[in-house]
Amino acid sequence: MNSLFVLLGIESWKPMIAALLLPPVPLLLLTLIGARMILWRRGWGWLVLLLSVAGMWFSACAGLAEWLLQGMLNPPPVLTRSEIAELKKEAAGGHTAIVVLGGGRQAFAPEYSLSNLTGHSLERLRYGIWLGRETGAPVAFSGGVGHGGGSGPAEADVAARIAASEFGRPLRWTEDQSRDTRENAMQSLAVLKPAGITRIVLVTHKYHMRRALRDFRDAAQRSGGVEVTAAPMDAAPHVERPALRWMPSSEGYTLMRQTLREAVGLLMGA
Repeated sequence: MNSLFVLLGIESWKPMIAALLLPPVPLLLLTLIGARMILWRRGWGWLVLLLSVAGMWFSACAGLAEWLLQGMLNPPPVLTRSEIAELKKEAAGGHTAIVVLGGGRQAFAPEYSLSNLTGHSLERLRYGIWLGRETGAPVAFSGGVGHGGGSGPAEADVAARIAASEFGRPLRWTEDQSRDTRENAMQSLAVLKPAGITRIVLVTHKYHMRRALRDFRDAAQRSGGVEVTAAPMDAAPHVERPALRWMPSSEGYTLMRQTLREAVGLLMGA
């Protein structure tokens, strides 16, 4: 499907298509259909309305979102201390790199009077820098402007500034041309292979990891000689009462959209 978008020259449409396919748009349309059906099929109309309301309720429940995330995306487990220790041994050879995938940037943050990373990007950058410190492996950041991202500096350039000035850990490489995960993979390999990197430790959120692994392993297979290790994050268990996981919340709504977006992306090969 991604190749079809490229062939038709409509890659920039992907964010719009995703927005139309994800909640709440389909459920809002179903509500309108149900309201219209009440005029001529009262019973069926109310059934459609009830289904749409139930859909909107559960689409904002963290419990269902987490269940779907595990069932549809099956993210790999986080790195253990022993695995990090093994990576430290490998990194001593100089052929291992940590690659942090961008998760969005703000072209201009008024409170800083300059560009900034979104919360997700900052979380990934922080974990990547922490892994770099623990293993001794150099860190790369991959992220351009994105489809329909507008003007402003590339995400990787913003990350490089924050890593150096706020974390005190300059990035070794930045890849600032990619617009999506597939391009993250291709462009990152193009930067890292000439540097002699044979293992990539890939950092992104757990909901994004399966699609990111697919794209990076596909790119690595084409280029040859590079192994990819998953380093997912944001896998901490929730401490809320179980019943609250089935009440609508902004957290549940966000996680549901992220999960469904990744599932659609995997299904369509995007």
